[in-house]
Amino acid sequence: MSRVDAREAAARAHREEWARLVGLLVRRFGDLDIAEDAAAEAFAAAVERWPVDGVPDRPGAWLTTTAMRKAVDRVRRESRREAKQLEASALHAADPPAPAGPSGPLGDDRLRLVLLCCDPVLSPAARVTLTLRLVGGLTVPEIARALLVQEDAVGRRITRAKAALRATAREYRPPSAAELPGRVADVLTVLLLVFDEGYLATASGPLRPELTAEAIRLARLLHDLLPDDGEVTGLLALMLLTDARRPARVSASGDLLALDEQDRGAWDTALLAEGHRLVRERLAAGVPPGRYQLLAAVNAVHTCARDVRDTDWSQVLALYDQLVRLDPSPVVALNRAVAVAELDGAQVALAQLEPLAAALAGYQPFHATRAELLARLGRTREADEAYDCAVALCPNAAQAAALGRRRAALADARSWPAH
Repeated sequence: MSRVDAREAAARAHREEWARLVGLLVRRFGDLDIAEDAAAEAFAAAVERWPVDGVPDRPGAWLTTTAMRKAVDRVRRESRREAKQLEASALHAADPPAPAGPSGPLGDDRLRLVLLCCDPVLSPAARVTLTLRLVGGLTVPEIARALLVQEDAVGRRITRAKAALRATAREYRPPSAAELPGRVADVLTVLLLVFDEGYLATASGPLRPELTAEAIRLARLLHDLLPDDGEVTGLLALMLLTDARRPARVSASGDLLALDEQDRGAWDTALLAEGHRLVRERLAAGVPPGRYQLLAAVNAVHTCARDVRDTDWSQVLALYDQLVRLDPSPVVALNRAVAVAELDGAQVALAQLEPLAAALAGYQPFHATRAELLARLGRTREADEAYDCAVALCPNAAQAAALGRRRAALADARSWPAH
C-alpha cells in the first residue's frame, strides 16, 4: 500500500471511528480532555505508522488499543504528579477493557456522547458546538463556518463547555428516564446540524455521507428510545427524505445540482418509502405537528412529485403557513416565499423577501433565492449582483460553482439575439 493510500485509510478511519472512540474513552475515563486528546494522538500515530507498517486489518480495533494506552499513560503521568500512584497502577493494563455500559440504545457510546454534550448545564450554543466537535469530528474552523462565528469564539466556547461539565462533577452516565425529555430538543438540534454538515459540507465537500449516515443512525436510536415523540419521528423522516436525494445531488462531472436539476430516478426509493411511512404515521396520530414534522411533510410533498412542475405547491405553502406560526424566523419566511413564487409569481415573492434583507444579509440562500426571482423578472443586472453576493458567501466550492453556473446561464441567455 502506498503512503497516499495509507493516509486515505487513516482519513476514512477518522470519519468512521472518531465519535465512537471519543465516546468509549469518555465512558472509560470520565474526562472529555483525556478522551479527545487520546483519540487525537491515536489518529496521529496512525498517520505516522500506517504508511510504514501497513494499514491494520481492523483499523478501529488498532485505534482503540492505541488510544486506550495513550489515555492510560496520561492518567499515570498525572497521577504521579498528584501522588496517586496506587490509582494509576490499578488503571495500568496492557489492554484495559472498557466498563460495560447499559444495554439497548443507551448502550451506544456515540448516542451517550450526544446526550452528554446536551447537558442542561451548558448553554444551547455550547451544546451545539461541543457536539459538532466531539461527535461530528469537525475542526474548529469547520465549526466556525457552520455556525457563522469566529474561530477564536468557537475555541473559547469548547473550553468553557468542558470546564462547565467538569465543574458539575457529574459522573459520566446517560440521563435517567426523567432527564431524557429535557434534553431531546437540543439533541434534535445538534443531530440536524451534523446531518446538514454532511449534506452540504462547509469544507472538503461537497458531501460528507459518513456524517449524514451517522446523524440518521443516532436519530434511529433516539426513535427507538422515544417512539411516541412526534418530533423525534419527524426529524428522522426529514433526514431520510433529504438523504434519499443525495445520489442525484452531484453530477458525473462533480457539479452540485439543485432540486429542479436532479434525476429523480436516481433517488433512493427505500429511504423515500421509510420517510413517507413515518410522515403518514404522524399524520394518523392526529396530534398537532411540530417543526420537524412539518419540514418532513414539506419534503414528502417534494419527493412525491414526478417532476418539479408536478409539485403540489399549494400544499407546500399551507405547510409553511403552519410552520411560520410555530417558528416565525426569517429563514422560514424565506422558504415560504419560494412556494409563493411558484403560486403567485416572482414579483409577489420578491416583495416578501425584501423585508428580510437586513436579517439575512449574511445568509447565502437569501441571496441565491433573490437572484433566481430577479432573473425570472428579467432584472438581470440586479440578478447578477445577487448571484455575486451568494457566491461570495458560499463556504463550499461546489455550491459556489453551481451558483456561478446559473449566473453564467443568465449571461448566455442575454447574449442570444432576439427573435
